[in-house]
Amino acid sequence: MSRTALRICPLCEATCGLTLTIDGTRVTHARGDRDDVFSRGFICPKGASFGAVDSDPDRLRTPLVRRDGELREATWAEAFDAVAAGVRPVVERHGPNSVGVVLGNPNVHTMAGALYPPLLLAGLGTRSVFTASTVDQMPKHVSSGLLFGDANAIPVPDLDHTDHLILIGANPLESNGSLCTAPDFPGKLKALKARGGTLVVIDPRRTRTAKLADRHIAVRPGTDALLLAAMARVLYDEGLVEPAPHVRGVEELAPQLAEFTPEAVAEACDVDAGVIRTLARELAAAPTAAVYGRIGSCTVPHGTLASWLVDVLNILTGNLDRPGGALFPQAATDKTPRPAGPGRGFALGRWHSRVSRHPEAKGELPLSALAEEIDTATEEGEPVRALIVVAANPVLSAPDGDRLDKALGSLDFMVSVDPYLNETSRHADVVLPPPPPSQSPHHDFAFNTLAVRNQVRYTRPAIPLEPGRMAETEILARLILAVTGMHGADPAAVDQMVIDQTLGKAVEEPHSPVHGGDPRELAGRLTGDTGPERRLDMMLRLGPYGDGFGVRPDGLSLEKLLAHPHGIDLGPLRPRLPQPLKTRSGEVELLPGPIADDLPRLRAALAERPAELVLVGRRHLRSNNSWMHNVPALTGGSNRCTLHLHPEDAERLGVEDGAAVRVKGAGGEVVAPAEVTDAIRRGVVSLPHGWGHNRPGIRLSHASTDPGVNVNQLLDGRLLDPLSGNAVLNGVPVEVAPVGSAAPSAVTEKLTALT
Repeated sequence: MSRTALRICPLCEATCGLTLTIDGTRVTHARGDRDDVFSRGFICPKGASFGAVDSDPDRLRTPLVRRDGELREATWAEAFDAVAAGVRPVVERHGPNSVGVVLGNPNVHTMAGALYPPLLLAGLGTRSVFTASTVDQMPKHVSSGLLFGDANAIPVPDLDHTDHLILIGANPLESNGSLCTAPDFPGKLKALKARGGTLVVIDPRRTRTAKLADRHIAVRPGTDALLLAAMARVLYDEGLVEPAPHVRGVEELAPQLAEFTPEAVAEACDVDAGVIRTLARELAAAPTAAVYGRIGSCTVPHGTLASWLVDVLNILTGNLDRPGGALFPQAATDKTPRPAGPGRGFALGRWHSRVSRHPEAKGELPLSALAEEIDTATEEGEPVRALIVVAANPVLSAPDGDRLDKALGSLDFMVSVDPYLNETSRHADVVLPPPPPSQSPHHDFAFNTLAVRNQVRYTRPAIPLEPGRMAETEILARLILAVTGMHGADPAAVDQMVIDQTLGKAVEEPHSPVHGGDPRELAGRLTGDTGPERRLDMMLRLGPYGDGFGVRPDGLSLEKLLAHPHGIDLGPLRPRLPQPLKTRSGEVELLPGPIADDLPRLRAALAERPAELVLVGRRHLRSNNSWMHNVPALTGGSNRCTLHLHPEDAERLGVEDGAAVRVKGAGGEVVAPAEVTDAIRRGVVSLPHGWGHNRPGIRLSHASTDPGVNVNQLLDGRLLDPLSGNAVLNGVPVEVAPVGSAAPSAVTEKLTALT
């Protein structure tokens, strides 16, 4: 007999509410939850395929342990015994930095991935930390840290109320939004236009989003920062600067932008100077406006500067922290708001990678450096000898997967927490598979800090854990105990430790609602069926909307949230400055030192000669990195691994539509079918990321039938944004030729010069 259950979709950043139809223990249908306070029934093809993702027969059901060189099924006890025996000796012999940790994108899509990795890193004490952020979004974290003192204080566009929106390097009709959590992003853009607003898209491709725009600017890839700097220069030159409050450095910034006139950047950007002036004037003239940049403007040589300039434009036009502009969301599980005032600020380069001396950013080293940190000996410290990989597939997501593939095979020991045996986890000595999402609870800790409307939602597992499965929260708790010398202890002790420490600090903070209370008494009042639920209850009660353990009777608690299964609306985004600021001055610091020090590199880019052909990535609506290529319903159609190129480039190169072409970069070459289209500008080609499912030993039966190619194999990992360590994935010189023709060597020379 069928029944229904609610679930928040974990398959992209939109976090839509779903209504699942369940027959027995199987999800047979998914539709949008019309009563969800945030998504209001919106659903995309990924959410509609929730049941197929959930029941993929290739999902691992039991742990795997390597014995005699082969991964074999094992019990959970055997798996954690193997983890403790494999990792602890490495720590004791070679120190904590000899154990690397890789955290992938899916971590932010689960409760377990949000709650436990910080404890894992703290318990290990390792500085060898690598995450998906440095192939995606680290420039935005660094620019926010430098501007606002908090790398996680990221303002988002007030989509429901703005009059003028500029999107640069973003394609939310395909991505559903990123670092901006917005169910039905397409609908919000259409509503913007319906109310008389203006949408501007800056992108080298005529994407689905660009087709919706009032103005599409086909900028040359990699020149985003130049274009934005010229717009800021126009604001100063024409007296259009009306800065947001609580900002210092407005006057100091003007001379730093002197060289970036529209005429100076026009050739590099391939955008007419008059168009640049118009963009700036329209932005300043709009009643309210917001500039929003994403992955296309992050994964370029000046990614941090581009991310900084996005907020510079919002600040100089007075649109930061005002309705209709760019505002700071307030999540229900945020810490108790502290009084406004100076903070500790944000620092870069507190330590460096061992081989290439890359500076850390936000406690992380570049994922591009992982291979060399494993396979290269130096006199400075131990190489990474053991690796813990949680929900990550860096063989496909990081540059030069071939080198990393070989490096992983040389490790002393490796653990993967992953539901699949994929291109990375196939190297593990132990694979710990979490259950499917229907059997897990869900609350969006990270994405609610980026949401375009304040709200809170929580869903318990729609289906009980199957026999033999272990909750992801327990897997990570046991993993923490196994690698930190406490193997065999009760995993509930991990949650209790966090509760005790958090409440112990809370009662000592004068601004806390429980100041002066008894931590033990407060802990005894927490509700929830599990340790993670008790932690959620604690965070809700201590948070900005919380009941303060009874201090504010109308406030939030887990009990109240459970009584509202479709969520609780907490209202539109509101101005919050200066409270979120943690800079040393207590104000927005418009021209931080590291930014000023990097501007000469941007000035030098004015004289750089563009390559004849450069590569950009692309995203498909029915995919999220490499996660979903094993689901038949989410592959095929437009979701194919083809090389897009402009008809004029195709004619010049002798390439026919559908023919196989060889693409060569500094890291290697791949062969893919050509797709000739005028939706991409001349001089640019595009390959989607997340493909390349053709390595031996993987268990991805559907993905292997149409493996595609790994676009990141065209990169050798040397090109990074120096401030953030983010990999340069867009605007990279490549060569393209029909299969069978000789490949020239100009791209190799060009990349050597760039590095």
